[in-house]
Amino acid sequence: MRNVLLIARRELSAYLRTMSGYIIFALMLLADGLWFNVFAVPGPGKKSADVLADFFTGSSGITLIGAVFISMRLIAEERSAGTITLLYSSPVHDWEIVIGKYLSALAFFGVFFAASLYMPVLVAVYGKVSPGHIFAGYLGLMLVASAALAIGTFGSALTRSQVLAAVTSMVMVLTLTICWLLAKVTDRPLTEIVTGFAWWGHFDPFRNGLVHLRHVIYFVLVTFISLFAATRVLEARRWR
Repeated sequence: MRNVLLIARRELSAYLRTMSGYIIFALMLLADGLWFNVFAVPGPGKKSADVLADFFTGSSGITLIGAVFISMRLIAEERSAGTITLLYSSPVHDWEIVIGKYLSALAFFGVFFAASLYMPVLVAVYGKVSPGHIFAGYLGLMLVASAALAIGTFGSALTRSQVLAAVTSMVMVLTLTICWLLAKVTDRPLTEIVTGFAWWGHFDPFRNGLVHLRHVIYFVLVTFISLFAATRVLEARRWR
């Protein structure tokens, strides 16, 4: 665990030392604010709970896109710069490298969510919103970020090109998104199967203030499988 934390701290400081981290952070916060003011708030007689649900809807999409761009450099940059050899020669396991880098990106999103908290708070101040709704929404966003970052880590492990890593990760994320659309044009029992793969069907209750264990398990499984796959890719490349 000590090695994991050291790698996570190293990666997180790398985000803070480069302009790309600040630019991505600022763009996500700007997009979140624009969505909140242009799409979530407007509407005569709109209930506060509906405003909050719409905010979490837009923020989930921004989280997915941001996660792809944040995670594309995690391992691909190490390989393109040749520093992956130093990690391989260090007394750390492959899973520690993967988990450490993943946790650094997740911590980055934790800071982003904290910075965006003022928008739901404004809704709560001027309307009637349950604190549990805000908690459930941000829990859902954190789970979405966790799954997307894990997928991005896997995509970053597959190639040395950050652009190709971003494209690969985006394709995987879009596949999980398209499953939700496919579910609307398929018949049972295929509908239930396709819906089970779609991330949106599992996030929807969170944005409405509901937390169900089966939806939490979905995001945890996607995270675990993606990080496991990334670890196996690193192990395979270590012996080439």
